[in-house]
Amino acid sequence: MQLLNDDLISEVMKKLEQIASIAAFKDLKASYLGTNGVLRNAIKQMSHLSPEERPEFGKKINHFKTRIEDLFQKKLLVLETATLRKKMGNPIDISLNSRERVTGMEHPLTVICHRLEEIFNQIGFVTADGTEIETEWFCFDALNTPDSHPAREVMDTFFLSDDIDMQTTTKHAKERYLLRAHTSTVQIRTMLSETPPIRVVVPGRVFRRDTTDATHSANFHQCEILCVDKNITICDLKSVLDYFLKALFGPKTKTRLRPSFFPFTEPSFEVDFYSPNLGKLSHQWIEILGCGMVDPNVFEAVNIDPYQYSGFAAGVGIERLAMLTHGIDDVRLFYQNDLRFLEQF
Repeated sequence: MQLLNDDLISEVMKKLEQIASIAAFKDLKASYLGTNGVLRNAIKQMSHLSPEERPEFGKKINHFKTRIEDLFQKKLLVLETATLRKKMGNPIDISLNSRERVTGMEHPLTVICHRLEEIFNQIGFVTADGTEIETEWFCFDALNTPDSHPAREVMDTFFLSDDIDMQTTTKHAKERYLLRAHTSTVQIRTMLSETPPIRVVVPGRVFRRDTTDATHSANFHQCEILCVDKNITICDLKSVLDYFLKALFGPKTKTRLRPSFFPFTEPSFEVDFYSPNLGKLSHQWIEILGCGMVDPNVFEAVNIDPYQYSGFAAGVGIERLAMLTHGIDDVRLFYQNDLRFLEQF
């Protein structure tokens, strides 16, 4: 009982002052706080006390245990600092910030998305977004895609279970929910909710049943642009695409349109471009995106008069742009979260 007084604290302090190594520190700590230490032996004395005396004695033990542990913790910090200084060869200030500060960076696909928004925002386009889960009407019917089109088959599109209940969008009885196959669905939602003139840029994630390889992925990103107003012509479309590709790949970039077919545009075009800033690819024309004038059937589906308004739309793969911009030859690198790859951007 007599051990638990201020003389015990003084004794511990004097012995700690003489300690110069971690090994000696551990031995001394065990002699006071270990299984057979001073405090443990004091606790054993509680069995000789009356029930009335035990609570007060327990508080006394806890008090001295806390004080002794604090003394040992401070001594350990001193010993560890001295050991570290000896290893380092010169004094260090442990209050200084670390010299190495690793910060995060934007993903290369995010960088391209922001760049596209910036380019089109400068000429009056506003950024729009839409749900990734859609119905067949928004993804196909409203975009003039016939029932026989291969994109509506299960081998091309991710259809969801028939019993799924979505609160954010409604569907007709015969429709199915699906993961959107293109960001063109946002065209329809925008034209239904707004009146012309309309100018939107729509970057977003899309899904298709593609076999993953160096140039394909089941989950990738697209950017859609839509312009609807009076007297919009192919010349307007070509001018906007020229501006866009020159802003992204340099002022010497050239573009050309080739006739093609898409259900939701008429006429439709594939766009090729040539840029001297593409290294090994700087001496060839490269297919980059699809575009065209909005089909009158699409306007009728969203209650816009095709005799009063016209418009154009274009869609480009964001991974495709990032691969060309940075000289990347495998799309899978974007999704592997490998810091050796990501830290280059």
